[in-house]
Amino acid sequence: QVQLVESGGGLVQAGGSLKLSCVASGFFIDAYPMTWWREVPGKPYEWVSLIDSDDSTKYADSVKGRFTISRDTAKNTVYLQLDDLKPEDTALYICAKVPNRGRGTQVTVSS
Repeated sequence: QVQLVESGGGLVQAGGSLKLSCVASGFFIDAYPMTWWREVPGKPYEWVSLIDSDDSTKYADSVKGRFTISRDTAKNTVYLQLDDLKPEDTALYICAKVPNRGRGTQVTVSS
């Protein structure tokens, strides 16, 4: 059974940092592309970042240079380091391995 559990969100001031974690079970994260998305009520889901099975990474233009995706295969965990946070980064951050997703972790950035 595939499970994805996110953690690490919180309230932070603009310019601050957070590190999100996504612990996976039921599969090995290094065998699949793993993605982070974010959701703001009333807006479409926004794709944020991807780490592929070959370790290649991709980022949305809105977060490029500020966010870093990584993984620890020993812990079967994917991370998203969020630096230089902006109020517009406020969202529910969701880890996904298509078609599965976690419940998300809330990030709130105050100005």
